[in-house]
Amino acid sequence: MSASGVQTYTPREFHRQAHDALGNPQIRANFRRAMDGLMAKRRDVFSDWDLETLRELGANIRLRALAKLPDLLEQLEANCQANGIQVHWAENGDEACRVIREICERHEAKAVIKGKSMVSEEMHLNAHLEEAGIEALESDLGEYLVQLNEQTPSHIIMPAIHLNTDEISDIMHEKTGTERTRDVDYMTAAARAQLRERFMAADVGISGVNFAVAETGTLCLVENEGNGRMTTAVPPVHIAVTGIEKVVEHLRDVPPLYALLTRSATGQHVTTYFNMISSPRKEGEHDGPSEVHLVLVDSGRSNIYQDDELLDTLRCIRCGACMNHCPVYTRVGGHTYGTTYPGPIGSILMPHMMGLEETRDLPSASSLCGACGEVCPVKIPIPDLLVRLRREAVGEGRGNVPGAGVKRTKKEVAAWKTYQWLATHPAAWRSGTAIAGKLQALVPSKLGPWTEHRTAPRPAKVSLHALVKQHKAKRHQAGKSDDDGEKRS
Repeated sequence: MSASGVQTYTPREFHRQAHDALGNPQIRANFRRAMDGLMAKRRDVFSDWDLETLRELGANIRLRALAKLPDLLEQLEANCQANGIQVHWAENGDEACRVIREICERHEAKAVIKGKSMVSEEMHLNAHLEEAGIEALESDLGEYLVQLNEQTPSHIIMPAIHLNTDEISDIMHEKTGTERTRDVDYMTAAARAQLRERFMAADVGISGVNFAVAETGTLCLVENEGNGRMTTAVPPVHIAVTGIEKVVEHLRDVPPLYALLTRSATGQHVTTYFNMISSPRKEGEHDGPSEVHLVLVDSGRSNIYQDDELLDTLRCIRCGACMNHCPVYTRVGGHTYGTTYPGPIGSILMPHMMGLEETRDLPSASSLCGACGEVCPVKIPIPDLLVRLRREAVGEGRGNVPGAGVKRTKKEVAAWKTYQWLATHPAAWRSGTAIAGKLQALVPSKLGPWTEHRTAPRPAKVSLHALVKQHKAKRHQAGKSDDDGEKRS
């Protein structure tokens, strides 16, 4: 628990946190209801589309962009700068936070308003700015509620999906003084009124980026509430922050990805707002920031890019469909994972950002049912990547993931080498299984994690080979007896 009484989560404690979540009927009900609704909306909105053709197109667009990623990033930088957007590069989250803090301090900013940005969550930007004496307020309604409750988002599209109406009412009443009510319109209007003043008072607006178009130097933002437009247009300075993989080659690449994103995420044909930012406010324009900055963040993405299999992770357009259809995520919720990106996409992305030492259990937090891969709009082979990371965790992969081999133990290596030797020496195998059968009573009932939910296996008193041999001997003996009987008769 944190000092404020709000529970904190860590990927190291995934199993304990999952156990707690499974024992919380409110959490399970909240997620079950929400996920059922999202799955139904997605199914309905794609009903009259050739979905597989669109998915193939989306996958090809993302693969083409990744194949040209270094060149496209340089093209994006050049075109953004030509448009008047200042571009900054950050090797990791700490460096990105430093860049953003320096921009804020240069403008003597005391208050920052933020649109939705998972990359800013990834780098813990709010805490970093607060340490520098700069107030950072989330303007997305879900992010705002989560921030009021001193939590982190539990879903990449719907941050407060773990909360029901009564819980939201309690949070707003306790933190902002609104009336306790189940009237959603009242609560939304109250939050809008609280935030509107903050937009006007903010010195800097910070947003994420859904698509960064190299061809035109355009930053595209997808949103439903209008907070993204306010964040990027009202304060005098706008800072956009994004991972380096979000670049696309052409402006014509955006509509297919936009169609896939909105339908896969929330079951909408289009979102309420689609923002295209190509420059600061120009002479004669009445609104918009006087400065626009773009911060491109690596944070392990270059390492992923070097691997021809794991590279597919970078296709992701952050729709959340894999979470909505995942039987594990649906039952334990996003906080259980203890990471910025939960669910299947988080289980293949976070090991690169945090290392397998911290996230060793996440690649195994899956039934490998394949639902995540089937619904991914850009056809990321998530189950295959989960298996690859499982191999990396036990030291049987290529060894290029931070913390590779963390789950490999000397005892396990010795056990498998012993098994390998026995399995390739028939005489020793027969002797060993015979001895094991005679000593089966000595097999311990607890065999580590295997027996947490299973009964310990016990060797058979007689091996299958021995039983077959005995059966053959009996048949042979019976045959001889029949032959002797016929001779006597």
